Amino acid sequence: MKRKGIFAMFAISLMMALGAAVVAMNWMQEQGGEGDALADASQVVVAALQVPFGTTVQASDLKVVHMPRDVVPPNSFNDVESVVGRVSNQVIYPGEVVLEGRVSEHLGGSALAALLDPGKRAMSVRVDDVVGVAGFLLPGNRVDVLSTKRSGSRDNVESKTVLHNLKVLAVDQIASQERDGPVIVRAVTLEVTTQEAETLVKATQEGKVQLTLRNPLEKEDDSGLLAAQRSVLNVDEPEPPRASPPPRRVAPVQHQVQVIRGTQSSTVNVRN
Repeated sequence: MKRKGIFAMFAISLMMALGAAVVAMNWMQEQGGEGDALADASQVVVAALQVPFGTTVQASDLKVVHMPRDVVPPNSFNDVESVVGRVSNQVIYPGEVVLEGRVSEHLGGSALAALLDPGKRAMSVRVDDVVGVAGFLLPGNRVDVLSTKRSGSRDNVESKTVLHNLKVLAVDQIASQERDGPVIVRAVTLEVTTQEAETLVKATQEGKVQLTLRNPLEKEDDSGLLAAQRSVLNVDEPEPPRASPPPRRVAPVQHQVQVIRGTQSSTVNVRN
């Protein structure tokens, strides 16, 4: 009986040792597979929280995740510090990969200045509930500017669209696109070029301006806009280039040559 008990304990110990070895081998294989996966992955910065439009990105708004190299979007960031301090020019949602086109570098001053495209300026226009499209304007919307002024008699009113497709940067002192309903504001800040700024200033001084909300997908020709701008700024339309006159045809010049052959002579006409 003692020998049988010893053999049974030995067999049980052997089975447990084999089981432990199998478990250890599987664990090592899994660790090796995870190591290979991590070696083939890149770290990418994504939003941990929702980042509103026009706000400075903080470190608490971000986190780093690992993604396979072949699915990492171009122009993404792999370091949180390279994103902190930039300004979001669009709403960035939780879990969304942060791209260079979504954040603008902030070099100082107000965060609004970082949202301006190169060559553009920010200009504010005083509005009321009518001019401000009944409070439905939001940062990021596109608007046209309609100028109205009286000329001559009291009943002679002239209206025309002088600026097209301007981007709304802020309404009052709000640069966030998140809003539940219409809000009456006192000023709207628009993104304009220097020439558009001159047109807008003159239109506000000569009469009243009205903003019209645009469909952001709408495209149209700017030829009518340029004519309206020239009218407001009193700039003459450039003259079309004059056609060059056709080249003058010069009549060929004839020369006479006397040819002598022996005792005979003759005259031959030669053209140039």
